[in-house]
This record gives sequence, structure tokens and C-alpha cells, in this order.
Amino acid sequence: MNTVMVDSPTVPENRSTVLHLKVIGKKPASSSVMVLDLARTDGGDLPVWEPGAHVDVLLPGSLVRHYSLCGEPRDRTRYRIGVLLDPNSRGGSKALHETVALGDVLEIREPRNNFALQPSPRYHFIAGGIGITPLLPMIRHAQENGADWHLTYLGRSLTTMGFLDEVKAFGDRAIILPEDEVGMQDITAIIGSPAEEQLVYACGPGGLLNAIESHMSSWPAGSLKLERFVPKDVAIPASGDQPFKVDLTVSKIQLTVPADKSILDVVEAAGVTAPYSCREGTCGTCETRITAGRADHRDSLLSKEEQEANEYVMICVSRAAGTTLGIEL
Repeated sequence: MNTVMVDSPTVPENRSTVLHLKVIGKKPASSSVMVLDLARTDGGDLPVWEPGAHVDVLLPGSLVRHYSLCGEPRDRTRYRIGVLLDPNSRGGSKALHETVALGDVLEIREPRNNFALQPSPRYHFIAGGIGITPLLPMIRHAQENGADWHLTYLGRSLTTMGFLDEVKAFGDRAIILPEDEVGMQDITAIIGSPAEEQLVYACGPGGLLNAIESHMSSWPAGSLKLERFVPKDVAIPASGDQPFKVDLTVSKIQLTVPADKSILDVVEAAGVTAPYSCREGTCGTCETRITAGRADHRDSLLSKEEQEANEYVMICVSRAAGTTLGIEL
């Protein structure tokens, strides 16, 4: 049995407990998706999670990869993740597909949920490729609670689309649209017009999510919930980034953030412990409470409404909208 270890960033224990989980199952879900089942080495219960949650997998070479949990939340004996093989993999998905074997032990951070399923009488779930993974537990939860729901599952081809057996078991509430058979789809026709008390949950490639976000820009606030795997394009001021001050209210120090550095960079250099993972504003690990000032939000996680509320900031990418920003660090 091999143990896959990595020197992980120092983070507060209560924000990022590391679990050592054994690979107890490994099987393909499509030509490019591998399913891994993970369990505690002592057979005990795993931490509780809810639909929409993801885990960080810590891999050799200081690689950290984020994978949605796609199993059954009530099954405390195992976590299930689906891993898409990236043809340009730097070792993350390739290692999990080709190197990691049954019986190996992986380091996993406890589940976090930035894509939680909110109560609603009706849902439209939209998945693009591997974006199906966080939606599967959501769909099961919606169905068990009597909600009206339907799923649109888009992909390049049936051979590349994972979890098709599970999706087909949902019956006619699930529409499967492989591009090589039905062509490129009109997202405006798929989504249609606003429906009363309907929430749209979408996960998949950036182009798909951008199209959905654009189409739904005039819908009631809060109607759309997105999870991105890669950061969205964010406009930079024409004058370029400017330096600003950041006040760390817990540490009681003020730091200067240069134009070419992030808040996280400066905080780390000052020796202040801050949780982080992706460094691109997609995972939510570095989310920090704002205590003063307004942030120039550049993350791909917070909704428009959450950014306007200005309660939290992702310090790996976002900056101050003014000359000073206070944060709870």
C-alpha cells in the first residue's frame, strides 16, 4: 500500500483538516472520467457533507486539485469523486488516472461547500461534461424532497460523458445532448424564460457558464447558481492595478500590496497564516471576512449579489476598490 503525501500549506486546523483516505474503489465512468471511492483507513465515519460540496486532493509536487463529491451524503463510509483526465495535465488528473491504485492512501482536505443547494420548489440543473458531478447529489436530494426538477446534460460525445447510467435512471426528466450527435445547442432555447420560484444550477466549461450567465442577466436576483472549474475573465482597470493598504485586524498590522502582488502574497511574506489552495479565485479556501473598505472582487465564486454585499473577499485574486481594505486576519 502506498501513501501519497505532499507538503501542504500551513492553514488553521479548523479551516482545513487533512484526512488520510484509502482508495477502496477505482473504475472508469467514461473514456475520460475515472471514479474514485475513498474511505477512512480505520473504517470509521467520514465528516458530514451536503450536495454541492467538494474536497481538495493533495498530490505530490505540491499539487492541489479540487473535486466535487458525487456520491451519497448519507453514506458516511466513503467519498466518491469523478476525475476528468486533462490532456494537458501537469500531474494531477494524470496521477489519479494512471498512478494511484487501489489501497493507496491520499491526503484529502475536509469537504467545503460553496455551491450549496438552496430550498426551492423547482430546479433546472445544467451540466457540461464533468460538471455533472456536483449536480448528481443535488438531483437525488431534489427528487427525494418532492421538488419539480429537470436536467440538461451536454457533452462532446456519449463516450466522454461520465455517469450516463445514473443519469439515464432519472428517466425523461434528464435530457442528454451529445454534441457529435445533436450538434451545438442554443443555450437560450434550453433555459427559456424565467419560471416562478425556479433556481438554475449550472456547472461545466467556462464558455457554457458565460452563455448561461449572459442569458439570465435579467432574471430575478439569485436565480442562477454557478460553479466554475477555471477562473472567468475579469476586466482589469485601464490604468492598471494600483498599490493599496490592507489592514489585518486580528494580527493588528498594516501591509502594502504592490500592483504586481496579491493580498495573499503579501500576507504570506509577512508570516501571517492564511488558508489557500487554488490561487485563482475558484475554490473558496481563502475566503476572508471584510472589516472595512470595499473590495474589487475578481473571483469566479461569489455571486453578483454576494460581491455587492461586500462581506467576504477572496484574497488570492481580489484587491481593494479604494486605498485601504480591512480584513479579518
